[in-house]
Amino acid sequence: MTAAPARVDGTPDGLAEFARQARRWLAGHARPRQDQDEAARSVAVFHDLPFEEEKALLGRICAWQRTKFDAGYGALTWPAEHGGAGLDPLFEEAFAEVEAEFDTPGSHELASVSVHLIAPTVRLFGTPEQQERLVRPLLRGDELACQLFSEPSAGSDLAGLATRAVRDGDEWVITGQKVWSSGAQFAGWGELIARTDPDVPKHKGLTAFLLPMDTPGVEVRPLRQMSGGSSFCEVFFDQVRVPDSLRLGGVGEGWRVALATLGFERGHSGQTSAVGGGYAQLVALARRLDRTGDPEVRRLLAEVWVHERIAQLAAQRDRETRLAGIEPGPIGSLRKLAWSQGLTLVSEAAAVILGPRLVADTGEDAFGWTEHVLGAPGYRIAGGSDEVQRTIIGERLLDLPREPRADHDVPWREIPR
Repeated sequence: MTAAPARVDGTPDGLAEFARQARRWLAGHARPRQDQDEAARSVAVFHDLPFEEEKALLGRICAWQRTKFDAGYGALTWPAEHGGAGLDPLFEEAFAEVEAEFDTPGSHELASVSVHLIAPTVRLFGTPEQQERLVRPLLRGDELACQLFSEPSAGSDLAGLATRAVRDGDEWVITGQKVWSSGAQFAGWGELIARTDPDVPKHKGLTAFLLPMDTPGVEVRPLRQMSGGSSFCEVFFDQVRVPDSLRLGGVGEGWRVALATLGFERGHSGQTSAVGGGYAQLVALARRLDRTGDPEVRRLLAEVWVHERIAQLAAQRDRETRLAGIEPGPIGSLRKLAWSQGLTLVSEAAAVILGPRLVADTGEDAFGWTEHVLGAPGYRIAGGSDEVQRTIIGERLLDLPREPRADHDVPWREIPR
């Protein structure tokens, strides 16, 4: 590891000094971002790249993550035993703000899942051996891991999944199918939730596993999306054997593991601003097309600007909550819902600004907005659908009566399908 950032306290002066250190380091490793860089940034929600180009992009992102990690900036809030700096979340967010001033390789769903979802889940539930094997490599970008959760008949109702894991001595034999697994074609590992007991209610019969994706019997098939890319995959398991040493958490605790991962996902979704287009790209587009004088365009631009500022204030509130030692809990569902609504609002603004140009490549370098408009609805599903988020908000934040469930205490095997 190269020289780590000097220790500073969490006071405003300490954070300012930390930001100065980070800016000096970044200036030595990346080019300062120009205004035209942000305006020209891809507005695609999901990548639309040929396989080799997407693989190369992931390689650049992982290389940058290793550079940051080795300098002490890649795992700022993690403890030292995992290669982290042990700092408060405020420092991580301060670094992200400074990093945004520089031209870096960008982001990718799989890299984000690996660092922000799978790594903390393994830290929370993994054995010491599993943590040693995966946490640091995931944080450093040496390993990539995908989620193997959703199924064709178990999306929003994830607990109804049917992929089976049957114990055979010191191994588990897994058979079934997953779908919508982001980046599975590039992942070395997967966090898999499978049904190990069909004779208990659906939430109680699940177990989590860490699955090497090159295990015999695992087949990954990329799915072509309407936006043109293949970010998602379906994954098939044909008598896949996984040692019990790769079980993540206890037998029957898979729902608890899944909820933790989904909680990390919803919390991170609210902090993600580099997915798709935003105010900076929209206003640049409106100026280029001489649309800034249109009252409806101005109204929508103002709405997007206000939404982004409110999201920043909400993130600040969440930071203060965490610093007070309080877990955000179901507020993550509110943040995730607001984030997906923000993507939809950007789509509406782009459609008004572009008009017919949105659906025809006129050579004006604006047709790329179709990748935002077609991709944004995906985040109304990813990490739990909008309807699921509203149920969580109603029941756990507003204390409304729980929705009736006919299958609440019914063994999974007896639930009609």
